[in-house]
Amino acid sequence: MLMPQDKGPIDQTGEWEALQRHWESLAGRHMRDMFATDPQRSERYSLSACGLELDYSKNLVDEKAMELLLDLAAAAGLPAWRERLFAGDRVNTTEQRAVLHMALRSLGDRAYRCDGEDVMDGIRSVLARMRAFSEKVRNGAWRGHTGEPITDIVSIGIGGSSLGPKMACEALRPYQRADLRVHFVSNVDEAHLASTLESLDPASTLFIVASKTFTTQETLTNARSARDWLVRRLGGEAAVASHFVAVSTNAEAVAAFGIDTEHMFEFWEWVGGRYSLWSSIGLPIALAVGFERFEELLAGANAMDEHFLSAPLEHNMPVILGLLGIWYRNFAGCDSLAIVPYHQHLEYLPAFLQQLDMESNGKQVTRDGVPVSYQTGPVIWGAPGTDAQHSFFQLLHQGTRAIPVDFILPLCPAYDLPGHHDKLVANCLAQAQALMRGRSADEVRDEMAAAGLPAERIEALVPHRTFPGNRPSNLLVFDRLTPQVLGALIALYEHKVFVQGVIWGVDSFDQWGVELGKQLAGQILRVFEGDGASQGTDASTAGLIRRYQEAACSRQA
Repeated sequence: MLMPQDKGPIDQTGEWEALQRHWESLAGRHMRDMFATDPQRSERYSLSACGLELDYSKNLVDEKAMELLLDLAAAAGLPAWRERLFAGDRVNTTEQRAVLHMALRSLGDRAYRCDGEDVMDGIRSVLARMRAFSEKVRNGAWRGHTGEPITDIVSIGIGGSSLGPKMACEALRPYQRADLRVHFVSNVDEAHLASTLESLDPASTLFIVASKTFTTQETLTNARSARDWLVRRLGGEAAVASHFVAVSTNAEAVAAFGIDTEHMFEFWEWVGGRYSLWSSIGLPIALAVGFERFEELLAGANAMDEHFLSAPLEHNMPVILGLLGIWYRNFAGCDSLAIVPYHQHLEYLPAFLQQLDMESNGKQVTRDGVPVSYQTGPVIWGAPGTDAQHSFFQLLHQGTRAIPVDFILPLCPAYDLPGHHDKLVANCLAQAQALMRGRSADEVRDEMAAAGLPAERIEALVPHRTFPGNRPSNLLVFDRLTPQVLGALIALYEHKVFVQGVIWGVDSFDQWGVELGKQLAGQILRVFEGDGASQGTDASTAGLIRRYQEAACSRQA
């Protein structure tokens, strides 16, 4: 397939300039007035797909803004790039790799090819092995070294090998069994592993070591310590084979660790870490909720893939979300996006989306290596509501910079405690409304006068109790957080990030910015181990190395 034609820097196009002019014409308008003059606004700026409903009416946009944003997407070649992504072209240009995580969740007849080869047979083979293994563990057929069934699963990984499965397992907690618990260890800080192991029985604990190369420093350090813990308590190396499995592509290293390669679940170079929960990296999810539920997760994501691929851009949910992000990042000057799920079990979703977005689009050069002259990826952050309301919403309402918010809301509760869900929904809808409406000085005066405050006190308080509103938000709603809905929600944000990367002209699938820190950490570690010197290190770092080596707790390897 041909590359989309390069029209030069996106901010030098007529479409970009038209958007800049239109933002300047809209910046003085208030969304409150837009709603007052357009009774059908919420219907016109809403759409549904894959069990999700998006209300984007509380954004400072009009029909002209949306038309111009769609023109920008066309100028960036979005339709062609979308086709290239699904065709298996090497859209990860700096690493010369295809990006085919969509194939992992393709449960229908669509063919996916990488370098001309059909990848679906390999995917189906791994899925079948995941099904068989997860069923053995869940029905008690898989036994530990001493004959005990598995009660606890510890997944050891980091980054995409941990964040995605951890987020999904927590999101789907209502589908889990009380007698099969899943734990995640990612941080090389010994406190993470030690505190996880202290309450576990090694005889009934299964470890999953997730590392594509089986060389990741943090993961292998934690895995070796977990292995030592198990061997000491169960009396020998023979116990390892019954208590460790691997998700990796490095059979030799897996075998050297003591894991039977029959219990190694592979995945492929075209699976990026932050897109890997759909692969065998998702084995903890299948174990936690059952393989049938895992397939439902895949099906939800697949439905969103098909929507993204086939829906017209103006009715395409990932495209609309992506374009709104461009609008605020590049024309309104917004530096960040808050993700606020009104569902406690989605507490890890902001962190997951933080990696997905910031590792993908936190780039300062285009695919061609040319420095960009415009802002790219925003800061992604957030927390579950209603906790978030008592944490950072003050800044959202009255801070000096507008911060767009994505509210995520289930309409039906996960549990049956009377009165709770009504209050949750009421708070979510009220916060979105308050961000849009604000509170005028006259409204503040009337409210305080009705409460009987004296005029002098009212005027002193008016500046503090007034806030401008006109703060944008999206509201994503669904009936219940099922595996299928969760799959669609994750895939929605994956494709949104891709849309924005295409418009900015960056490679959304590499992450070279994390490499230097890894290399320098290796050099410093060699100093600690006595195999290197700190020459060439800056004075601050050299001083801190000495301070660590002099500390009473410092240990030589």
